[in-house]
Amino acid sequence: MGHKRAAFLVVLLSIATYFTLRTTMSTSQQLSRSVTKKVLSIETPEGAGALVRRSIGTASLRNLTPFLMLDHFHVSKGAGFPDHPHRGQSTITYMLEGSSRHEDSAGHKGTIETGGVQWMVAGRGIIHAEMPVHAPGHPDPRGLQLWVNLPKQYKMVEPSYQELGPAEIPTATPKDGVRVKVISGKSHGVESPVRPLGGCWYFHYIWDKEGVEAFQELPQGWTAFIYVLKGSLTVGADPTPLDAFHTLVLSANSTEAGVLLKSLSPDTQLMLAAAEPINEPIVQHGPFVMNTQEEIMQTFQDYRQGKNGFEKAHVWKSEIGGL
Repeated sequence: MGHKRAAFLVVLLSIATYFTLRTTMSTSQQLSRSVTKKVLSIETPEGAGALVRRSIGTASLRNLTPFLMLDHFHVSKGAGFPDHPHRGQSTITYMLEGSSRHEDSAGHKGTIETGGVQWMVAGRGIIHAEMPVHAPGHPDPRGLQLWVNLPKQYKMVEPSYQELGPAEIPTATPKDGVRVKVISGKSHGVESPVRPLGGCWYFHYIWDKEGVEAFQELPQGWTAFIYVLKGSLTVGADPTPLDAFHTLVLSANSTEAGVLLKSLSPDTQLMLAAAEPINEPIVQHGPFVMNTQEEIMQTFQDYRQGKNGFEKAHVWKSEIGGL
């Protein structure tokens, strides 16, 4: 009986050791992405008197497929983005402060409030205006606009929208001291209702404590970047502080399950985006994004002639664009 009991205890010990090792291996396999490029965004004029900090879409960071442009905008009184066209991409507008009205040639109009998002698929063509709301005691509109390329199969779809008010964007709480607004994709068991064409994850991380870590899982091989809105943080195993207004391009090795983020100040905030690369040729001319030069020329012709998505190009005028 003694030998049997000893043998039984050895088996139990072996099973416990196996599961301990398995858990340890699982944790150690959560390798973090690292920062491969850092770009400081300088505030410059854009549109009709607006100010933007642009990183993606500049000479310093032109190609980050499928991301085309990132603007951190501030729209003061009398400024804005009057009537202008788009084709071949999606635009995501996320309001950090204040609110902004929008109106387009398809008859869609509304207001994006603080903490809300508008996910617009321009597709084959649309003309729209984005104008600030200014009122006594109301802060100037500040926010982020991200342009994401569309795969060839979606470039000529009908325009569409997905809009969420601040209360409709779900929030994840990985740890005490940090929360995540899940604008699209999945974070710590919480999933957004937004379903972007082509696939894109978009998160707003907000800390209220210093020294708090969070590991954000990301699909392997997807392009990913961080834009630091406030405060300071570290990424991965590198202790180098990374400060506000920097865009951080992340590595995309197949062994990296996500990215480890750690706040270095209690007011740290960042935007994290990830999307599947589009391995197709790209030709961009301002708000027109296609696969060939011939398609860009056709886009200009469609716009001039008012056809193939631009039927209202010369007859539609927004109510808000002239304000």
